[in-house]
Amino acid sequence: MWNDKSQSDSSRTNAYKDYIWQSYLFSNPDTAYLLALNLLSYGETRSYKKAEALAYSLMGVSSELKSNYPKAIDFYQRCLKISKEIGDRKAEANSLLNIGMICRAQGNNLEALEYYQRSLKISEEIGDKSESANAISDIGVVYRKQGDYPKALDYLQRSLSITEEIEDKKGSAKAIMSIGNIYNSLEEYSKALEYYQRSLELYEEIGDKNGSASSIGNIGYIKLEQKHYPEALKIFRQSLEIFEEIGDKKGAAIAISSIGVIYQKQGNYPKAIEHCIKSLEITKEIGALEREKESCKCLYDTYKVMGNGNEALVYLEKMHVIGDSLNAEETNKKLQQMEFAKTMLQDSIAKADESRLVEEVHQEEVRQQKHTSNILGGVGILVLILAAGLYGRVRYIRKSKAILQTEKDRSEKLLLNILPADIAAELKEKGRADARDFEMVSILFTDFKGFTAASEKLSAQELVAEINACFEAFDGIMGKYNIEKIKTIGDAYMAAGGLPVPADDSAKNTVLAALEMQAFITDRKTKNEVANKPAFEMRVGIHTGPVVAGIVGVKKFAYDIWGDTVNTASRMESSGGVGKVNISEATYGLLKDNSDFAFESRGKVEAKGKGEMEMYFVSKT
Repeated sequence: MWNDKSQSDSSRTNAYKDYIWQSYLFSNPDTAYLLALNLLSYGETRSYKKAEALAYSLMGVSSELKSNYPKAIDFYQRCLKISKEIGDRKAEANSLLNIGMICRAQGNNLEALEYYQRSLKISEEIGDKSESANAISDIGVVYRKQGDYPKALDYLQRSLSITEEIEDKKGSAKAIMSIGNIYNSLEEYSKALEYYQRSLELYEEIGDKNGSASSIGNIGYIKLEQKHYPEALKIFRQSLEIFEEIGDKKGAAIAISSIGVIYQKQGNYPKAIEHCIKSLEITKEIGALEREKESCKCLYDTYKVMGNGNEALVYLEKMHVIGDSLNAEETNKKLQQMEFAKTMLQDSIAKADESRLVEEVHQEEVRQQKHTSNILGGVGILVLILAAGLYGRVRYIRKSKAILQTEKDRSEKLLLNILPADIAAELKEKGRADARDFEMVSILFTDFKGFTAASEKLSAQELVAEINACFEAFDGIMGKYNIEKIKTIGDAYMAAGGLPVPADDSAKNTVLAALEMQAFITDRKTKNEVANKPAFEMRVGIHTGPVVAGIVGVKKFAYDIWGDTVNTASRMESSGGVGKVNISEATYGLLKDNSDFAFESRGKVEAKGKGEMEMYFVSKT
């Protein structure tokens, strides 16, 4: 039909689009791209905008499959612009969905969620069930990445119901694979494997090589988790072969990194490092920060198990820098806004002074042209005007300086909210702050139990208000015991005693702070239950040991700490008990003779990734 010139532009365009999509797009993206250029030329020659929009969309998918995200998002934006111009709301919704997918691939989950919701709104308005299902599925994926598995599962089941109703096999395969990912995250491996097999069958049935490779890779993850290393290695190589065949660099990087992990588990460290480095190079090339972080973790874990602490630390630092780039944008925006406001205020003062001086010169010239007979009166008036002007100018400058000082004070306060005072002073003086080693730091982690269940009973505003009330109280407790708050991660809170200024009583103060935090949460739970409101319960874990602390990032900076002590402290929290403060053997060793505390030995407790560890519940005597 494409070659039949008697057909309408619409029929010829749709036929050519279907030909590209079904025959080449997922099996040979390069050929699909060249064919899409022909479609673009046809649309421009015939002044048929829909053909141009479809061409840009196809070129975007081709670029996305090859992990060329900047190019892909450019093509999707062009398609979106044309679709709006011609009022094609279906294409508009699809473009928004595609842009959201690129944002998600680059780690911008909140931005992705915004695009998905915009796409869903349009699709529901025009009654397009296929696009609605796609948007609902992608929203579910974002919730999964944020760890909200019940909400993610709800969205994905809704998407699957719609795709099965309209017999959209590709959409069904996508939803089924995403549901498998949730069960994988929940460590329900038999269920995950069942869903991955179902998605693979559907992808193979419709000839979608990208989907097939992804499903195969996911099956490989299950085998890896089950420690079936030879089988997992074979499966990931099969997945890699398909990704390389279709030019999907991101998929290839994931498979290569996974192969590196398997070699590490098998003790073949040279092969592990070779594959992890290759994966890192690819992720840097395509700008996929989340995958780059995973490649660095692969190298960190390998060097760590080899006992090469220096190289391990290099990649641990890189992981934190990447994490900073992914998560610290809001602080940077606020700082930039404040600096911009200060600059604008200074410019306004300078321009106002300049205008005032010009006006004064002009007035002086006018006065000099007065008749001689009025000179004495003119001089008197001039004196009064100058005096009034001078007084007004002095008041103006004083007021402006006060405004500038207020802005400066705000900047100083914001900086001190982000960084410890010593580090902030060093940053202002030198323009940088050196990383430092600390031998004895007590790391505190908290996490709310039942957070997801409570969030379902509260509105977004109520949930934020409740978390904020708890964290504000925690901040006050940190100040009381001279503990340094490091950061909050969702509903988790992290702090450290003994830095940036080491103190002999830092371990004691960290435990006292933790006990007071638990007391606050217990008291708040009682009050909330009386008011018939949902309430949080909390676990707290503490471990003491060496860390490296410093500023990560260049512009989007944040004060952070890293090292195995941090990971162990996190395991103390996750292995702890609700309403309890769980401490490691190292922390116990520092405090066991302190009469302020009572200890309950828990014996050896299994900690994920750490094996069995001695743990203790601590309370005040």
